[in-house]
Amino acid sequence: MTMTRTTTPKHGKTKHGDQIHLLFDPPGPRARRRIRIATAVSLIALAALLALAVRQFAAHGQLDRSQWWMFGQWPVLRFLLDGLGETLLATAVAAALAFPLGGLLALGRLSRHRWTRAVARTYVELFRSVPLLLLLYVFLFGLPGIGLTFPVFWQLVIPIVLGNAAVVAEIVRAGVLNLPRGQTEAAYSLGMTHRQTMWHVVAPQALRALVPALVSQLVRLLKDSTLGYVVSYLELLHQAKVLGEYYHAVLSTYLVAAACFIAVNAALSRTAAWLEARRP
Repeated sequence: MTMTRTTTPKHGKTKHGDQIHLLFDPPGPRARRRIRIATAVSLIALAALLALAVRQFAAHGQLDRSQWWMFGQWPVLRFLLDGLGETLLATAVAAALAFPLGGLLALGRLSRHRWTRAVARTYVELFRSVPLLLLLYVFLFGLPGIGLTFPVFWQLVIPIVLGNAAVVAEIVRAGVLNLPRGQTEAAYSLGMTHRQTMWHVVAPQALRALVPALVSQLVRLLKDSTLGYVVSYLELLHQAKVLGEYYHAVLSTYLVAAACFIAVNAALSRTAAWLEARRP
C-alpha cells in the first residue's frame, strides 16, 4: 500500500482511502487557548441557566414534595414503566422493519435497471419530504375514510417505518458509494454479476462500517415514537401526560419522562460509540 500526502494552504489532515489529505491546519497555542476559554464560558453560562431554572422551579412550588411524592409509589412507577415498555416495543418493531426496507431501497437506488432506480428514488424523496406527523394523520383520518383501518400500534409503527426507511436508504447508499472501487472491480474480475457483487461483497462491508450510524438512527426512531399520542398509543409521553394531569404535577412528570428518554438515548449513543471504536 502506498500512502501519499498532499499539502494545500490553510488546510489540515484527514484520511481518505489510502491517501492522507491535509484539509486544515491544527490549532496553534492561541487557538487552543481561545477554545478553552470559550468552553469554560459556555459551561459557566450553562450552569447559570440551570441554577436559574432550579430557582424558578422552587419559587413556583415545582420542587415541593407534593409535586414528587407519587414517584415513590410502585403503581405510579409501574404506570410509567408500562409506557416506557410500549415505547421500546414500538421502536424495536419499527427498527426491525425500517432497516431491512431501507437496505433494499438503497440497493434499488444503486441498481442498473432504470425503472428500479426510479421507483426507489421516488420513494426516498417522497417519504423524506413528508413530515411524520402528516403520515400519522393519514393513517388516523385518511385511510379509515376509504375503509382501511389499522390497530393503534400499527397506526404509529407503519408511518415511522415509512419515513425512517427512506433515511436508512440514504445512509446505506452513502456507505456503499464510500467503499473503495477496488472491491467492486475485484468481484467483477472473479466473474461475479452486479447483483452478486452487491449482495455478497459490497453490502456486507458497507453495513459493517455503518453499524454505528444505524445504531444512532435508533435515537430518531425512539423520538418518533413520542408522536404516539396522536393515535392514542399508550407510550411513555402519553402515560406521563395522563399521570401529570391526574396528580396536577405536569412539569415534574414530564421531567421524569424526559429523564427516561435521556437514559435510553445515552445508552444507544454509548453503544454507537463502542461499535465505532471496535470497527476495523
